Amino acid sequence: MFTIYRTAADELDEKFLESLRVAFRGKEIEIKVPEADETAYLLRSDRNRERLLKAVEDIEQGQNLIVPDEAQFR
Repeated sequence: MFTIYRTAADELDEKFLESLRVAFRGKEIEIKVPEADETAYLLRSDRNRERLLKAVEDIEQGQNLIVPDEAQFR
């Protein structure tokens, strides 16, 4: 079995460890702890990468921008 848990380090607690014990009872497990790189994750999909790179280009060129009405946030 292969499972990926994605969580903030501050959320690791006894409850999380107990859930691992239950899920993998009687089995040897390996725990790897890489720091998540959100950029690499978001760019993994071709479609998502194209959309994000286009959005960066739009920002750099000042086009296709949506400027919210600041009055809504007061």
